[in-house]
Amino acid sequence: MNILTLKLILAPIIIGTASLAGRRWGPAVSGWIVGLPLTSGPVIFFLAISHDIPFAANAIRGTLSGGFSLIAFCLVHAWLAQKYDWRLSTLGSLSTFALITMMLKGLVLSLLPLFVLVLLTISLGVWLMPKQESKQVAASTLNQWDIPARILVGTSFILFVTGIAPVIGPKLTGLLTTFPLFAGILAVFAQRQQGPDGAIHVLRGLVFGLFGFAGFYLVLGLLIENTSLAVSFGIASLTALVIQGTSLFILRQLHE
Repeated sequence: MNILTLKLILAPIIIGTASLAGRRWGPAVSGWIVGLPLTSGPVIFFLAISHDIPFAANAIRGTLSGGFSLIAFCLVHAWLAQKYDWRLSTLGSLSTFALITMMLKGLVLSLLPLFVLVLLTISLGVWLMPKQESKQVAASTLNQWDIPARILVGTSFILFVTGIAPVIGPKLTGLLTTFPLFAGILAVFAQRQQGPDGAIHVLRGLVFGLFGFAGFYLVLGLLIENTSLAVSFGIASLTALVIQGTSLFILRQLHE
């Protein structure tokens, strides 16, 4: 019951914060926030306390591998958004994510080589993101049901993934934690309300946010089997925040 309570508290905070930040500071910042391991991190934590540390360690490598799928999702959605509406952009990007995720099921790499490959892929994603016609987009307009709906969907996803983890195993569980649920929701809303540039702002922010994501899972993967959960998650979180601070500075410079 305590674990369930934590899940029900954390998920609303995650998607609510990202949505409100997008309304206050723009879609790029909301995408950057979603890039933080605020969804997958709690899932790994719940796995560690519900199962065992080796299970969580294997899930960490699966989650880090999901960075490849996330970059593909961002690039496909951003490029499709320039020519098609949000329906086709979402369908194409999610199909690409699913295809690459299935291909990654058989990927076997140790933590450090995997981290290097993910880091190179994120850097490539930054370079391949389409350029926006304008650096500024209009502020989004949310009705009273938008954020509650996003919170409901996001919370259900965390409960679902942690619930099926014993059945599908740690590797696939880790891969599924990177499913771009929040990013997809934010990108769709941005594209519907602000056009292609809005979606690209969100997705560019997410790509920059993945540097912190990769750093978090590298540190967590190195420490989780050698230290306590509090220490490993604490140091990993601090690492992610330092990296994210740098990436946010760069991101804001690009949009000024």
